[in-house]
Amino acid sequence: MPESKRLQPKDSLTVGLAQIAPIWLQREQTLEKMLTYAQQAAKEGCELVTFGEALLPGYPFWVERTDGARFDSQIQKEIHAHYMAQAVQIETGHLDPFCRLAAENQMAVVLGCIERPADRGGHSLYCTLVYIDAGGSLKTAHRKLMPTYEERLTWSIGDGYGLRTHPLGAFTVGGLNCWENWMPLVRAALYAQGEDLHVALWPGSARLTADITRFIALESRSYVLSVGGLMRRCDIPAQIPHATVIGEGCEEILADGGSCLAGPDGKWVIEPTVDKEILLVAVIEQRRVRNERQNFDPAGHYSRPDVTRLEIDRRRQSTLKLVDSPSDQERF
Repeated sequence: MPESKRLQPKDSLTVGLAQIAPIWLQREQTLEKMLTYAQQAAKEGCELVTFGEALLPGYPFWVERTDGARFDSQIQKEIHAHYMAQAVQIETGHLDPFCRLAAENQMAVVLGCIERPADRGGHSLYCTLVYIDAGGSLKTAHRKLMPTYEERLTWSIGDGYGLRTHPLGAFTVGGLNCWENWMPLVRAALYAQGEDLHVALWPGSARLTADITRFIALESRSYVLSVGGLMRRCDIPAQIPHATVIGEGCEEILADGGSCLAGPDGKWVIEPTVDKEILLVAVIEQRRVRNERQNFDPAGHYSRPDVTRLEIDRRRQSTLKLVDSPSDQERF
């Protein structure tokens, strides 16, 4: 364990925001780049490192730039098939290197990926936020509840299974993907589970993060960490399907980052950072959360459960429920 971690006061936590571009639509290469930044975070004493929405293997920037809504388009089929092939299958071990790195460095990880889960048949894609704890256990795979606008042409609708919080040092951490952060009831679900460090994943835009990061911090009286990715036209690999068509429809900057961190009083700890790959590091203090909860605690003393309550269905959704007899299970 790095010396800086042993010396860190118990009431504080060192967090890292890795604002990077993917090796777009190439899972293994992007994973290696993410691991490099995670190693750097560990060397700088981070106890949590975070990465943007859908970073592994990349956000579907092509959809709005290549006539993505055209039905039965061969171009869209071929790009989507490549996307599917490069997606993450957790059950086959694609994220095991991150689990090992987390355990070796006693550092939690929050990352955004495109998941192709076997429990939904293995041929549909989900925008998934993954939480790996400091012991290397993958604790949550939260599938985005509602893809936004053109995302629905390539991502599927998720479920409530991942609406969970996790202890991390003196903090309780939760997270959401992109515009999920605008959903009041979903935020309230995390507040009610004790969240005081909220991680918001974004594809990468200061326009998206500048207002809502401070707003959620003020509403929840929590730290809010927004982490985004970068994407430039020059990041489009020549070897992916229809790379030329995609590039012709793109501006120079598709995602500018916008990673930032707000304190529980709504003031910036790290202001939105744009147009560069960087590991941002900050120390946050639980004491500041306790200070701000004195006058407002949305799930505690400033709530009225006798008047309004929230119900969440956290079952993992499936189209299939198997009921096998014992004899069927013992046949093979």
